[in-house]
Amino acid sequence: MSAVVFLRAVNVGGTNRCQPALIAKQLGKFGVVNIGAVGTFVVREDVSESTLRAAIAKKLPFKCEIMICPAKAIVDLARKDPFARQASDPDITRFVSVLHKRPRVLPSLPLSLPSDKDWLLKIIAIQNQFILGVYRRQMKAIGYLGKIEKLLGVAATTRSWNTIEKVAKILRQDSDF
Repeated sequence: MSAVVFLRAVNVGGTNRCQPALIAKQLGKFGVVNIGAVGTFVVREDVSESTLRAAIAKKLPFKCEIMICPAKAIVDLARKDPFARQASDPDITRFVSVLHKRPRVLPSLPLSLPSDKDWLLKIIAIQNQFILGVYRRQMKAIGYLGKIEKLLGVAATTRSWNTIEKVAKILRQDSDF
């Protein structure tokens, strides 16, 4: 089964520095393709999650959360176009937070932080291990992304919707999704 890997808190603010392109090259036997600089990988070969997790962890000079999703889950998520009803604006970023596992308790949605009236971050849906939302392009909004983990009690890493679409496009080119 092909998969998608998301590393949490890599190459952010000068900490947890690594070279994702080099890691992808070193893990070539798994058909790993690097997507960007923050630790997003498409894994083309059939490899068990435990083997893949161990191989990636061995290449990192620090400990971090490694989220692994079946490729089909990413393709299905992109196919649904979950942001179709959301206003598009250059000052708003569409995002997906990938959770380490599905939370036991889900909040009422939509959830706006800090408030419905003055929101900087809005969670519009939770589908399996994916949180879908939008945030305003303001520095304060980044702090609210970190609060998602505390709110749900599960580790999360966030990517823009553009990154998820790029991953899905690669996966669709590679297989019969």
